[in-house]
Amino acid sequence: MMQSQMASMKRWLPWKKKSKLKQMDGFQKFLLVLLVILSAFMLLPLVYIFNHALKPYSELFVYPPNFFVREPSLQNFTELFLVASTSTVPVTRYLFNSFIISGGAVVCVTIVSALCAYPISKHRFPGHKIVFATIILTLMFAPEAVQIPRYLVVSHLGIMNTYFGHILPLVAMPVGVFLLKQFIDQLPNELLEAARIDGAGELLIFLRIVIPICLPAVATVAILTFQHSWGNTETSTLFMQDDQMKNFPFFLSTLTNNLANSVARQGAAAAAAMVMFVPNLIIFLFFQGKVIATMAHSGIK
Repeated sequence: MMQSQMASMKRWLPWKKKSKLKQMDGFQKFLLVLLVILSAFMLLPLVYIFNHALKPYSELFVYPPNFFVREPSLQNFTELFLVASTSTVPVTRYLFNSFIISGGAVVCVTIVSALCAYPISKHRFPGHKIVFATIILTLMFAPEAVQIPRYLVVSHLGIMNTYFGHILPLVAMPVGVFLLKQFIDQLPNELLEAARIDGAGELLIFLRIVIPICLPAVATVAILTFQHSWGNTETSTLFMQDDQMKNFPFFLSTLTNNLANSVARQGAAAAAAMVMFVPNLIIFLFFQGKVIATMAHSGIK
């Protein structure tokens, strides 16, 4: 009996899949093909980064340039290792600093952004609209316009040449506050009122209700923060005089600077660019479902 049922199911499932394709009209099939082509086109930069890192010097400067590597080689990674071994600070120190800075920035930014977005969204205190408008207004300022105030703040706090000097200038993230505030706006006030009637305090409501429901937005803020902090060279340039406290992007920027030509160390720079890109790719692939949920505003079903 069971075997006959399984056989009937196997015959039915392929027919069901085929019926879904047959139910698509011509326009839907055209959109499907178009989206597949666009997806393949958007993958080209990823393919280029990995191919570029594996190109030997004979292919790095060939004209016309080759998109795909013809003779893959690990020569660029060997050169990167040799360049790093001759520097006074080992490259592992730069990588360690970058991971510490990025991890600390992700934790601090998500906590501060959530603590800022929740009262603005659900506690209608006097002037909450002005506060939110001021936060959004800060998006108009170019980074160069706030470099001097940031330097003065970090200098007066005495956190030069420390990890706090890397993390503190990144904590204020208006985009994170905006995303979390818009997401928290979807929470029904009745849900929060029911928790208050049951005796829950604001901190418990924030930790047990708001944060779990807003995890997609929190993950999106974490991704944006990681990408910004992982590739940031401003803090290393302005606030760090000790080379041992600088991050990997700063080391990458020094590979081809102050050289007499544009050929030397280009292979090492290509390998380092791939090393810089891989963590961003891994983080995004891990949290991509949360990002899509945030953009779709699906915090409450």
